Amino acid sequence: MTSETSTQDKARTLQALHEAPEILQVVNVWDAISAKVIADLPQTRALATAGHSIAASLGYPDGGMPLDTALDAAGLIARSVDLPVSADLDDGYDDPAETVRRAIGLGIVGANIEDRMRPFDEAVARVHAAVRAAEAEGVTFQLNARTDALIRGGDAPIEERIDEAIRRGRAFLDEGAALVFVPGALQRPHVERIVDALGPLKLSVIGLPGALPATDYEQLGVARISYGPLTQRVALRALRDLGEELYAGGVIPADTPALN
Repeated sequence: MTSETSTQDKARTLQALHEAPEILQVVNVWDAISAKVIADLPQTRALATAGHSIAASLGYPDGGMPLDTALDAAGLIARSVDLPVSADLDDGYDDPAETVRRAIGLGIVGANIEDRMRPFDEAVARVHAAVRAAEAEGVTFQLNARTDALIRGGDAPIEERIDEAIRRGRAFLDEGAALVFVPGALQRPHVERIVDALGPLKLSVIGLPGALPATDYEQLGVARISYGPLTQRVALRALRDLGEELYAGGVIPADTPALN
């Protein structure tokens, strides 16, 4: 465990990573040991938690984890590494301002907070509250304000959903969000349109199957790419495959690494 770097220093580091021309890749983690494994890679500059993965590891459905549980898990990850940690805080819970204030107190310097397609004015007000709370704490908190306009837009044509993502994204940035996270923005033309509307280095995407390589998003002006619960699913697939091998008479591979 380490806490050598101050919370504000970590926040400024994360801000600089978001504003750099090189895309920030954050490989999502869900507990202290997954955080350590990724943090030990020399390419790692920051970490992000995956709320879905934390919830799954603790027996909760996605979006159904209590706030105290979510904060405890994210705080443990933040204490486990001396890198900036951005937390998935679902929709910010009942009081986004208080949620952010508590997260900062645990050493967390950024967060995803999703709009879940609440009415426009309400969604913007919640972003406003979160940003003002961070300012009151004196921390350059990096709010990765998420809009679900593409993935919760129902049967609306994709162009209309992109229009709504842009409308909400612009409003979130106006309120002080660092980035706008738009899940579902995978295809090059859609990403180009959103970047053109929001400006370079303001869009955050998720690397789902079918997404472009990170370098392609970097060329398009995307600031950040994360991988959500997919990292845990890959790890669990490896565990499942090992179990099958052991049941079939196999042994633990000789090159299995030790964990310090």
